[in-house]
Amino acid sequence: MAKVKVTCGFCGKVYSREIGRFNEAKKFGWKQYCSRKCQSKNKYRRIEMLCGNPDCGKKVSRLQNQFKRSKSGHIFCSSSCFAIVNNASKKTTKNCPICGKNFSGINKYCSRTCLSKIINPKKIPIEKYKERVINKIIDFYKKNERIPVKKEMYGLYRTARKLFGTWNKTIEAAGFKPNPVLFAEKHIANDGHKCDSFAEKIIDDWLNTKNIKHKREVPYPEDRTLTADFVIKNNWVEFFGLAGELKEYDKLVKRKQILSKKYKLQLIEIYPKDLFPINRLSEIIKI
Repeated sequence: MAKVKVTCGFCGKVYSREIGRFNEAKKFGWKQYCSRKCQSKNKYRRIEMLCGNPDCGKKVSRLQNQFKRSKSGHIFCSSSCFAIVNNASKKTTKNCPICGKNFSGINKYCSRTCLSKIINPKKIPIEKYKERVINKIIDFYKKNERIPVKKEMYGLYRTARKLFGTWNKTIEAAGFKPNPVLFAEKHIANDGHKCDSFAEKIIDDWLNTKNIKHKREVPYPEDRTLTADFVIKNNWVEFFGLAGELKEYDKLVKRKQILSKKYKLQLIEIYPKDLFPINRLSEIIKI
């Protein structure tokens, strides 16, 4: 077969190659090498260039295939230089939709003054607006004898965050101690029962106000390591607060459901959506 003269793509050596192979490489845009050794060396050829951080100035050496993987087309001497350039690219400026001022950051408005024009379009004094939010929290406390959690007052929660910064600061401004995390610690219900979570306390207090006699932590038949949150006659009431979030917890829920069916126990299942933002216990527990 006829051969043609070809220049190696790595070492520059001129060598002969079959014309068919030459045409194939040319058609697909492949580089041609005099040997597998040159082909391998070209693949792992190192590229030397300045660090992508313009304030660094260090020379960096990387393999050619590592350089090709860089999305930005730059290589960096360290992770800190990469972080500096990456963070700088995120600092984009934008216009405030209220006053038109240029600013940077994650907020939609440049200042609280502009924000207040959105949450307070009728130009009610901010202090008067804060007083309204605080009064709603106090009214909830008088009615329910406890502090609301943010899920119960979602519309108010968003306004409170804009006015006070956080929900807990709003609660403190109303003169109360913020609620702990929903499952963070034990709670004592109004009837003296110890509850594993704030949600269980809500259920226990509701049963108490309705004069419904109930027991706590009653073991299941067959498996005494499993206990029901509440038992009302033959009704076993469970608050499945972490259902769908933890695999092991879901297995425990399934086990309780199986035992309830096996021993003909009337299982009443309560989930977070049944307590927050609206308490639906009167619809679920009909005894």
